Amino acid sequence: MVSYAFLAPVLIFFAIFVLAPMIMGFVTSFFDYSMTAFQFVGLENYKRMLQDPIFIKSLLNTVIIVIGSVPVVVFFSLFVASQTYSQNVIARSFYRFVFFLPVVTGSVAVTVVWKWIYDPLSGILNFVLKSSHLIEQNISWLGDKHWALLAIIVILLTTSVGQPIILYIAAMGNIDNSLVEAARVDGATELQVFWQIKWPSLLPTTLYIAIITTINSFQCFALIQLLTSGGPNYSTSTLMYYLYEKAFQLSEYGYANTMGVFLAVMIALISFAQFKILGNDVKY
Repeated sequence: MVSYAFLAPVLIFFAIFVLAPMIMGFVTSFFDYSMTAFQFVGLENYKRMLQDPIFIKSLLNTVIIVIGSVPVVVFFSLFVASQTYSQNVIARSFYRFVFFLPVVTGSVAVTVVWKWIYDPLSGILNFVLKSSHLIEQNISWLGDKHWALLAIIVILLTTSVGQPIILYIAAMGNIDNSLVEAARVDGATELQVFWQIKWPSLLPTTLYIAIITTINSFQCFALIQLLTSGGPNYSTSTLMYYLYEKAFQLSEYGYANTMGVFLAVMIALISFAQFKILGNDVKY
């Protein structure tokens, strides 16, 4: 009873602000729920969702963001962590600080900086590319449907690698150096040492990073809201932004909750697949 008493505040908070909204979201996905209506419609919201061209476009954009960011974050973080771990203590601390800084910096501040970098008239990116003769005229990175989504992915990558790098560096510190030294004495190459000794030890961390990065990529919203508002012509709209638009701008709560349920199921299935693929060789 004493243990449950100590757990009670957290359990009550979880039940009221997490569990109850989840159940309500699922239940109301079967209703025509808005500011003026609350009527049971069964699966009509789900049928509407699958026939909604903007939802399909948002889903495609979200999948592109996930595919374009998750593998890059994992491999880039692993590479940077490997190079950083081989440095001395001062250099290692400096690089950890540099790469982790965007994580602790406010998303609004980071977005303002990137908005200036992408500015079509006075942005530094256009200036550098024109000075290098890579482009002839300024590009509207956030206003051109051919470049806007790529620009969002680049920002997402820069703000997503900090934590994985820190985690990989910490995981590398737990690798048994005696095994590494023994393998090198036996003539193993650096690639063999990494693949046979280091990689198995890094698998649990890789699994965690892959799942968390996937979830964060699926939930990409702040960048879209602050930079493009889903435009131009929904070319940067994601599931989270479209859900927000339907719920808080158009007050179509039932339809928005339908997309929320779809997003939750999709994330769960992909995370389960990652767990099965990467988790088979993980020892618990």
